[in-house]
Amino acid sequence: MTTSSIALALASRGLVGFTLGLIGGGGSILAAPLLLYAVGVASPHVALGTGALAVSVNAYSNLINHARKGHVWWRCAIVFTLIGSVGALLGSSLGLLIDGKKLLFLFGLVMVVVGLLMLRPRGTSHGRQRPVDRRMCIVTAAAAIVAGGASGFFGIGGGFLIVPALIFATGMPTISAIGSSLLAVGTFGLATALNYARAGLIDWYVAAEFIAGGLVGGALGMVLATRLSSRKSILERIFAGVVLSVAAYILYENAPFG
Repeated sequence: MTTSSIALALASRGLVGFTLGLIGGGGSILAAPLLLYAVGVASPHVALGTGALAVSVNAYSNLINHARKGHVWWRCAIVFTLIGSVGALLGSSLGLLIDGKKLLFLFGLVMVVVGLLMLRPRGTSHGRQRPVDRRMCIVTAAAAIVAGGASGFFGIGGGFLIVPALIFATGMPTISAIGSSLLAVGTFGLATALNYARAGLIDWYVAAEFIAGGLVGGALGMVLATRLSSRKSILERIFAGVVLSVAAYILYENAPFG
């Protein structure tokens, strides 16, 4: 690798952890494209499996940091994670059956949707806790299955789905949803990585490097998450631009026509 490619790879690894620590998602949706186009992993499925493992470890690390700040609602996080893990296993099993280029094209479409949703204006309310009743349990279970299935299918942690799902189902504050989501992100990523590892589709050396860089980036993201929370919408808009740009490149590279 040249000096410039090494620097780009290190920056990619740090970006994954940074975005996970900052907003509870984003690193996972960028991991596979960065592994393919910045680090140089050749196979789309290997990129998805390796990215899932790296994101899982980075998410668990950032979970510890958020837990120390009291940002994790453990009961909701555990229930969501256990139910959603079933969806992640089913989704990753289905994803392994899809052609790599077709899977990446679908992944690019999901990135476009995520980027556009991030650009939508959001209210400043912190959410209102709802009573723990049968309705909450049903809504939480349904959201967990959907988020977990998407996470496994596309080889992502699913933080961008989990954070709004937790707020919708429980009414918890956004900062608590970010912290709580990391347990599910880590576990969904681990379930996906185990499926890919069984198929021999993980580059362990690259995964170790990606994890190391992500831990440093995650620590920085955690600091900014607490210090710049009032400017979170601005940061999300900047990141939405990155997501949409990467999505455009993926769609161009993997288009089933032309």
